[in-house]
Amino acid sequence: MANLTLVIDEDVLRRARIKALEQGTSVNAVVRSFIDEFAGEDEQMKARRVIVESALKSTWGSGPGGRNWTRDDLYEERFSRFGSKENS
Repeated sequence: MANLTLVIDEDVLRRARIKALEQGTSVNAVVRSFIDEFAGEDEQMKARRVIVESALKSTWGSGPGGRNWTRDDLYEERFSRFGSKENS
């Protein structure tokens, strides 16, 4: 991350610090959030970020033992149950 120096009126900074404290955050976090929002984010990058964040939060998976079947197993099971098109 880069550092940024700002010149802000002392009274404005004092009020910002108080408000940030009341909201459980910092002036630095508020300014960073504002600049992020102001600069915007490329739509594709935003979509990627949402997908990655969702994947990281997901509790879905193959279970503790992982996947225990192969694609051939699935085809074999399906054909044994429904038969192949040639048998129709």
